[in-house]
Amino acid sequence: MKKLTLIITAILIFCGVLFGINHELNAKTSADGQRVLNIYNWGDYIDPALIKKFEHQTGYHVVYETFDSNEAMLTKIKQGGTSYDLAVPSDYTVQRMRKAHLLVKLDKRRLPLLKNIDQRFMNLTFDPGNDYSVPYFWGTLGIVYNDQMVKASQVQHWSQLWNPQFKNQIMLTDSARDMLAIALIPLGYSVNTTNKTQLDQAAKRLDQLAPNTKAVVADEIKMYMEQDEAAVAVTYSGEAAEMMANNTHLHYVVPSEGSNMWFDNWVIPKTAKHRKAAYAFLNFMLEPKNAAQNAEYIGYSTPNKAAMKDLPASVRNDAQFYPSRETVTHLQVYKDLPLKTIGDYNDLFLEFKMFKK
Repeated sequence: MKKLTLIITAILIFCGVLFGINHELNAKTSADGQRVLNIYNWGDYIDPALIKKFEHQTGYHVVYETFDSNEAMLTKIKQGGTSYDLAVPSDYTVQRMRKAHLLVKLDKRRLPLLKNIDQRFMNLTFDPGNDYSVPYFWGTLGIVYNDQMVKASQVQHWSQLWNPQFKNQIMLTDSARDMLAIALIPLGYSVNTTNKTQLDQAAKRLDQLAPNTKAVVADEIKMYMEQDEAAVAVTYSGEAAEMMANNTHLHYVVPSEGSNMWFDNWVIPKTAKHRKAAYAFLNFMLEPKNAAQNAEYIGYSTPNKAAMKDLPASVRNDAQFYPSRETVTHLQVYKDLPLKTIGDYNDLFLEFKMFKK
């Protein structure tokens, strides 16, 4: 029995030594910045095969964490408890992070493949000169409809959603900025308005949509539409692509009078410890074949002009997800707004949701 105890003790000590050695090696690898890359991204927002390919090609180990909102991402980076090397904020959040001095100014000499990005998607208002961000994906806010219940001609414009024929038939995305936008645009107002009178008018108009609203939801919107439980939904182009792949009766429309065009972007937080790895990954993702592969997997639109030739014709010629230049000119990008105005948007939308109940 004593012999057995001694053997077990020896094994435990040996395992402890191995654990200690492994821990030291991992700590050294993380500390010297040579073999580790910490990425903070939205959930299911990159082809996992590309992560493996990058690791295989470069020898870097990718530590990948996810978030579900810009606000959650921003809070965690502000706290500084975890040193992420790359993060993926949306347009107005890039602007907010710039103001808060949370980002590293990009050394474009280390990004030779940045030339692959379509110039239409560079130098936008949230990051003039792209000093701090590299475009990752872009998309639109639009209308999904089921052709078994709705004719295409009935949902070409935002104002048509208020038609009484859609009573209890419309799914709305749970987003204050987006839902007030669909009321602001038909009124001829900017989706970035800070004018309280204009916001109150839009909120009153949105309240009138309550009888037609079946539910205000987040990810569940895909399930409802795929299962033919609603005729119409207001959602994002990438979500629409996933729905359409699972239900051939679904179609996507971007109203010609305008909508939101959003951008998600790679940034390097100030606390990043592995900047060499970050630049290596950015160039890897800017390679046309990798960008095309990622766009096919995710379903959103790539800003990588050089990648378009590697996409199937059915994708790159689809006006639902790569709208015409004329349509793009009517799209608006969200800007970071004063905290008081953001509070106004949130309060008015909350009132709508309560009114809907």
